[in-house]
Amino acid sequence: MTSLFKRKFKKSHPFTIREGDLKLGKLNRGSAEDWLEETKGTKETIGKNFDINKVFKINLVLFLFMGVIIARAAWLQVVKGGYYYELAEGNRIRVERLEAKRGVIYDREGRPLVRNSANFLLYFVPADLPKDSLARQAIIQRVSENLENLKPEDILNLLSKIEPGSLESYQPLFIADNIEYDKAMMLYLESDNMPGVVITNKTRREYNLYSLSLSHVLGYTGKINDKELVKFGSEYLPIDYIGKSGMENFWENEMKGTNGKKQIEVDALGKEKKIINQEAGEDGHNLVLSIDVELQKKLEESIIKSLQKANLNKACAIALDPNNGEILAMVSFPSYNNNDFAHGMTQAEYEKIANHPDRPLFNRCISGEYPSGSVIKPVIAAAALEENVINENTSFLSSGGIRIGQWFFPDWKAGGHGTTNVRRALAESVNTFFYYIGGGYQDFQGLGLDRMVKYEKLFGLDTQTGIDMPGEASGFLPTEEWKKKTKGEPWYIGDTYHLAIGQGDTLVTPLQVADYTAVFANGGSLYRPHIIKQVLNSKDQLISEVDNQPIKSKIISSKNINIVREGMRQTVTAGSARSLQSVPVEVAGKTGTAQWSTTKPTHAWFTGFAPYDKPQIVITVLIEQGGEGSSVAVPIANEVLTWYFRKP
Repeated sequence: MTSLFKRKFKKSHPFTIREGDLKLGKLNRGSAEDWLEETKGTKETIGKNFDINKVFKINLVLFLFMGVIIARAAWLQVVKGGYYYELAEGNRIRVERLEAKRGVIYDREGRPLVRNSANFLLYFVPADLPKDSLARQAIIQRVSENLENLKPEDILNLLSKIEPGSLESYQPLFIADNIEYDKAMMLYLESDNMPGVVITNKTRREYNLYSLSLSHVLGYTGKINDKELVKFGSEYLPIDYIGKSGMENFWENEMKGTNGKKQIEVDALGKEKKIINQEAGEDGHNLVLSIDVELQKKLEESIIKSLQKANLNKACAIALDPNNGEILAMVSFPSYNNNDFAHGMTQAEYEKIANHPDRPLFNRCISGEYPSGSVIKPVIAAAALEENVINENTSFLSSGGIRIGQWFFPDWKAGGHGTTNVRRALAESVNTFFYYIGGGYQDFQGLGLDRMVKYEKLFGLDTQTGIDMPGEASGFLPTEEWKKKTKGEPWYIGDTYHLAIGQGDTLVTPLQVADYTAVFANGGSLYRPHIIKQVLNSKDQLISEVDNQPIKSKIISSKNINIVREGMRQTVTAGSARSLQSVPVEVAGKTGTAQWSTTKPTHAWFTGFAPYDKPQIVITVLIEQGGEGSSVAVPIANEVLTWYFRKP
């Protein structure tokens, strides 16, 4: 058995094992050493042949590599997951707005002053435009060929501002509006083969201008600009229109309505395939103005005629209801046609209007600030009566003016008006009387600066009236501190005299004058003037009416109000506005002539109300550089009031 094992082993192993070396199935110690010694001399070895440090370095590299992959995956899925989800969904499912219909505007008799008409607008969705530059250039070239005033480089300039792949690239990029029907239809038919190009139908405002001066009242809409987009945030898109001035601007939130939305599925070209979901919006509210367009038209015609006769071109007038503050008419000249803005105009056309020296975009009724002249005298008279500086019988001698040292303060009438009380002083606009009650003279103590300013503020001066229109000015009342700070001069008695007759640094708006005239008309209440009468829903159902409550009542006593009213009535019966006696009803009022330049003619004023016993209307007229109020402003009031009280 042993011999057989030896023979077999020798054949299967290259080493020789001597008999006795194998015991109990194990190699003895001596045979193992022999074996090891045997192998040292050969190239074949058994054991470690690589450095364990290299394994550690490889594992570290693999670990760092896997960490980068995991971190990037976490960034994409967790941090930026929402962003890329929206991008991915934007390639297939999108949400589009259903634009609400903008509300319309009526006059007080329900006559429509504006309507919505079709406006074809073209915009790009940058993300849907071809990635291939040649294909994209071909689309831009084709669009430019259909829009004569738009060059390819203009479009490329717009696109260059959009970062590729951003959420902004899925927003509409305004290209052009007010596109002619034929060109719009051609672009619409071709847009199926022009990815990223959308031709849509938005609404454009069409104004029914019974009179051109309504443009200042209604205002106009225009394409939203970058500043407005930042201001109003997500409520608007770059292709939207927004109210820029007048009612369109002030009542923007009510008229724009609430947009609906629809969820759509789009194809590879970004074109709508089907509607997934749709939510209806709410159309904008309609407005009913207090404006009477017939009165507006008549007042405008009378002013134009007067301006042409005097070879002038700047004026304004306001008519309001003294019992609630409703504006019945508001005319400012020169004016403009707001349809020109709504239809679109070039930058050159806009600059021609905006930079015109007569400022046709400027609403003189609410934004113009002028020296009041003598139309301020009813307020000064009321203050003196209320402060017991005078009573209804107090009289002063007007001999042509008063002298303080080397300074002389004249009456407008050479030789003066004789002995004068408050009623006659108002009727004939006697400066000497108001010098006395305003600044005092010799041993007579007048109101003084502080009390005059106090009452002028009480009647609404030096602050906005709060009319529901943008751009209202505040006017200005000077003070000692203001003069010292701005002019570096002390306050002189002559400054007080000038303040008492509406000259010097006092500034008022025509609207403020009309508003405080209403206080004398209605017996002592100051109202907030307003142009909106009612707010209706899109079906012309009443939503709300404007509050007609006075903001101040019983500003001064009824007795003193009546004394001033009587003086204003005497202005018509025996004073500077006697031509108004031809009006079918009794009129009360006050004329004014305001000096504002040493080289140019004075401004002409008139403010008054009618009928005297139960006033229905206040009318205030200002003609810039018109000269005497009695000769230029009064005839306008005469013609309008006569028409107003004779109409059926």
